Formats: sequence, structure tokens, C-alpha cells
Amino acid sequence: MEQRSYNQYCATARTLDLVGERWTLLLIRELLTGPKRFSDLQASLRGLGTGLLAARLKHLEREGLAEKITLPPPARTPAYALTEAGAELESAILALARWGLKWAMSEPHPTETFHPGWAVLGLRACFNAEAATGLRAVYEFRIGEEFFHTRIDDETIETLHGPAQHPDAIITISEQEFLRLTSQGRTFAEAIETGVASATGDKQALRRIKGLFHLPPPSARKSDR
Repeated sequence: MEQRSYNQYCATARTLDLVGERWTLLLIRELLTGPKRFSDLQASLRGLGTGLLAARLKHLEREGLAEKITLPPPARTPAYALTEAGAELESAILALARWGLKWAMSEPHPTETFHPGWAVLGLRACFNAEAATGLRAVYEFRIGEEFFHTRIDDETIETLHGPAQHPDAIITISEQEFLRLTSQGRTFAEAIETGVASATGDKQALRRIKGLFHLPPPSARKSDR
């Protein structure tokens, strides 16, 4: 498949030459939360055919943004992981997510798919570092059947798929209610306060969650004038 180019000697154009094709940034989004098998990527990116997925992965490998690895025991299966160059796209992906939360989100469309696991990266995008000053805690989130956790360490955040070994607090919410939170720009703290979500664990960790994640309310891109 021939790679298209803007043919401009410009950093923005050169970057878009590398990651501007359809599905490419979403592939990087998936790999930002850790190595993935080909089947994992297929499951997360419905609508992306097998042939095109293989082509996009080859492109990322060829351009030095991703590489093939073998997962450690007990899996020992082939997977894909970001290189240093690919991982440095995280700030750009998170900036796009923050913009989208404010200017592109609304009620989900009937044809749109959703995976609670996408919130793993979403928590990084919504993280309020100032509110985490002096905090060291592990939060486990259970959205429907999906488990993931985040580790807060004094203004830094790490988010990972799967349950935490020793969580300080556990927040549980249904997939439907989580979708409602996202579309309305509400937070986990508000969901807990209204009883939409349940929370157990260390009381201090639960009190601190109120300011940790900020979802901007959706805004109209066009003025009423």
C-alpha cells in the first residue's frame, strides 16, 4: 500500500505523514496502555479489517513507531509494543482526548462501539496533578466486566489494565452509567455521591478522589449567533 505524503518540509506535515492515515492514531492509543496481541487489537478496533490492521502495523514497524515482541511467561505469545518514538506520542493523544471531551463528545450514537477499557487512557487525560499533591494511593475501577487500576504517586499517575493487587479503594459502576457520566461531563466522585457508583476502601483515599479527575462539560462548537 503506497504511503501518501503532504510533501511539505514541515514538522506537522511530516508527523501527519506518519500517523495521519485512518486508524493509525487509534492503534497507537491501544498500544499506549501496554503491548497487545493482534487479536487484542482486532477486538478493540471493530470495523478495522484484518488486512488493513496488518498493513497499519507494518507501517508502524517500518517507521519505527512500533515493534514486535514476545509477551513474558505464561503467555509467551507474539505481540506489538510501541518504541520510544511511538510512546512519545502519548502527550499528543491525550491532548486530542482532552479536546474531544470538551468539543466532540455528546450522547453515544447507536452505531458507535464502546469499550470500558478505553477509560484506562482517559483517566490520564482527565488527571488533575495538583489535586494529587502528597497522595499515594491505588484505585481499582470496575466498569461492567472490565477491571483496571491507577496508581497515584504525588502528582504522577500510572494506569494499567486488570485488577490491582492491593487497592486502597475500589470504585464500581455499570457500563451504562459510566457512558452517561462521560457524555454529561460528570466525575466518579459525583457518581459515588449520587449512588450511581459504589465505593469501598480507605476513607482518605476516597475523599481525595473528588478532585483527581476532571471531565470538562461538553461544549457546542458553534455559537448560537
